[in-house]
Amino acid sequence: MSETGLDTYAENTWCKGCGNFGILSAANAAFKTLAAEGRPLETIAIASGIGCSSKIVDYIDVNSFYSIHGRVPPTLTGIKLANRGLSVIGFTGDGDAYGEGLAHVIMSAKRNIDVTVVIHNNRVYGLTTGQFTPTSPRGFRGKSTPRGSVEHPLNPLDLMLAAGATFVARGFSVKADHLADLIVQGVKHKGFALIDVLQPCFTFFNTYKFYNEKVYELEGHDVSDLEAARARAREWDYGAEAERIPIGLFYRVERPTYDEEVLRGLVLAARRERADIGAFIRSHM
Repeated sequence: MSETGLDTYAENTWCKGCGNFGILSAANAAFKTLAAEGRPLETIAIASGIGCSSKIVDYIDVNSFYSIHGRVPPTLTGIKLANRGLSVIGFTGDGDAYGEGLAHVIMSAKRNIDVTVVIHNNRVYGLTTGQFTPTSPRGFRGKSTPRGSVEHPLNPLDLMLAAGATFVARGFSVKADHLADLIVQGVKHKGFALIDVLQPCFTFFNTYKFYNEKVYELEGHDVSDLEAARARAREWDYGAEAERIPIGLFYRVERPTYDEEVLRGLVLAARRERADIGAFIRSHM
């Protein structure tokens, strides 16, 4: 860690006004909180994919890894299985995660691997200068859809709830303190945590005014109620129109994690073979 905190020597190349700055601020604050609460920064590992969002690993001075397009979830899974003592967090964009990498996100939720995935959801491919993504609204005009997209957007929160995610939340990059708290909760949660972050792309899809007028924080919501969570998730379908857009924790429940189940299976196998458990696990991980 640098003398000034979590800053690195890397030059930040995000556009001025980019919502990614809010996510970076929230992540830094969250990691400092976790460290103060007894999780040393050396035990935090982050990974990213491809896109503007993925540059964040260059800007935070913790253990980090660049994966390839859409492959953040399996990278996180590998890190967690190799060292269950690490807090493992992924940063990826909506195109990266909900496009090419959607199957990996769904399988991670289904398995309930103990990792946290933060989605920088600007609803546009910003790095490649303005194509539509799975969460772009119908009618979105960009380089790949000059007459407007004819597709209805994906609702990732509803999908993650159906896939079995045990922690589902939505943040807003403008509300960095609120987002930092969601990240802390997600990392502390024992199981798969997904935090979808509304992150305006100032250059290619400026949604600041839209979100500032519509976003509100969830209050009095029962986070253990799956059907209530799905109803909240469907309150806004990521389309062009919305009365109100809820942010906060939608759902949280505890159940056995994938890494626990894998370890339990190895222990049982070692006992059946009357092998040294520690040596057996090391040789099979």
